[in-house]
Amino acid sequence: MKKTIVLLAGDGIGLEVTAAAANVLKECAREFHHQFEFQEHPVGGAAIDITGAPLPNATIDACRKADAVFLGAVGGPKWDSLPVGKRPESGLLALRQGMGLFVNVRPVKLLEPLRGMSPLKPERLGDLDVEIVRELAGGMYFGERGNVTESGKERSWDTESYSTPEVERIAAFAFTRAESRSRRLCSVDKANVLASSQLWRRTVTATSSVYPNVKLEHMYVDNAAMQLTLRPSQFDVISLPTCSATF
Repeated sequence: MKKTIVLLAGDGIGLEVTAAAANVLKECAREFHHQFEFQEHPVGGAAIDITGAPLPNATIDACRKADAVFLGAVGGPKWDSLPVGKRPESGLLALRQGMGLFVNVRPVKLLEPLRGMSPLKPERLGDLDVEIVRELAGGMYFGERGNVTESGKERSWDTESYSTPEVERIAAFAFTRAESRSRRLCSVDKANVLASSQLWRRTVTATSSVYPNVKLEHMYVDNAAMQLTLRPSQFDVISLPTCSATF
C-alpha cells in the first residue's frame, strides 16, 4: 500500500496527538510493508500566525490531493480575541466544507477494565456500545449569521438551516450503520421548537422506508441527554443535527 497522508497538527494538544499517531502509522508501515508519505501543513491558529488565514489555500489543496487527512486540534486562548470568521475554528469549518465532510462518527464503547472509571454507576452502564452520527456540514455552523447595533444595543443571530438533501444523506449513513449493527436508530432533534428539526424528523422518517429492517425512534435532545445518563445501553446508533452539538 502506498498512500499520502496530510498531517494537520494545528494547535495545543494537536501537536502531540498527531506526532504520536504518525509514529504509530510509521510502525504499521514497517510491519506490513506499506509506504506512507507524510505531508505537514498548518491549520487553525498556527496557520493564522504564519499566513494570516486559518485555512491557507495550500493546506486545503494538499488535503484534496491526499489519500487521508489527520487533524489534531485547533484554537486556543491566544486567538480568542479575533472576530468570528477569523478565528482558528473557522479554518476547521472551512476544511469540512471544502472536503465535503458531512458525517462525524463518534463511537462510544465501554472497555471492561475501565468500567470502574466511568462517572456513571456500574449498574447503569450495561453493555455500552453506542455510535453517534452527527451532521457536520450544515445547520447553524454554516447558516447565515450577523451582528448589528441598533439604538446603542447590540443584536446577533445565527441561522439554523437544513435542506432535504442534507438531511437525507446523513440519515442514509446513520441507517446504513444501524443495519450493520443491531438495527436500531434513534434520531435526536428539537422538533417541538425548531422548524429545521421538524424538517429533520420528517426527512428521517421518510428515509426509514428504504431501511425496513431498522427500528427508528425519535427523541428530543434534552430527553436523549438524560436517557444517556440513566441507561446508555438502550441506544445503538444515534443521529443528530449540528444544532445539538452540545449533546
